[in-house]
Amino acid sequence: MRSFLSSAVLAVALGAASLTSASAQLVITEVAPWGSGTSQYAADWFELTNVGSTAVSLTNFRVDDNSGSFALAVAVAGITSIAPGESVIFLESTTPPTTIANFLATWFGANVPAGLQVGTYSGTGVGLGTGGDAVNLFDGSGALQASVSFGASTTGLSFVNSGLINGGTLTTLSALGVNGAAAAVGDSTQIGSPGRVIPEPTTTALLVAVGAAGFLRWQRRRRA
Repeated sequence: MRSFLSSAVLAVALGAASLTSASAQLVITEVAPWGSGTSQYAADWFELTNVGSTAVSLTNFRVDDNSGSFALAVAVAGITSIAPGESVIFLESTTPPTTIANFLATWFGANVPAGLQVGTYSGTGVGLGTGGDAVNLFDGSGALQASVSFGASTTGLSFVNSGLINGGTLTTLSALGVNGAAAAVGDSTQIGSPGRVIPEPTTTALLVAVGAAGFLRWQRRRRA
């Protein structure tokens, strides 16, 4: 997932008052429910981004699909913490080393982004349906921390969360050259931007605030 407009980041900040601390920070920013049908890595995947200013521990986090049930959710593995501004990937797989290696080779070839974290999850009933489904992420206490839903997918094009919505429905599909989306190195029919880090929201918001303050000062001088 790629750089977002500062207005989208500010919208998340304004809406954070109605969310818990962690859920205000975590957003599911990209989903590929057709991934399990690809020959290279055969796994559905979603991207999780920390839009907050502090790291979030993912210890004991669990994921479910549209049933939205903590009792039915399965553990995520392979990633223990997500830093501010970081985007990570979770693949559905029972063979993590092989699936992760094939995923990285397909999307990046020999040029895997430094520091990119890829984790996995597996279990009964958590496959993402291409006809429409959802991703619900819970912390260890069962509190919902991030959630999106989506309709029927288009094979090869991921759903992107361009508005940083939490709890809403994704409708935007990835497109070449838009928000950093590119064709997978090993399969040009797959378009997306898995694992690309977005700007840290606090930094972006600060720049916006500084810019606004400067503009107001200029306006006051102009009127004097």
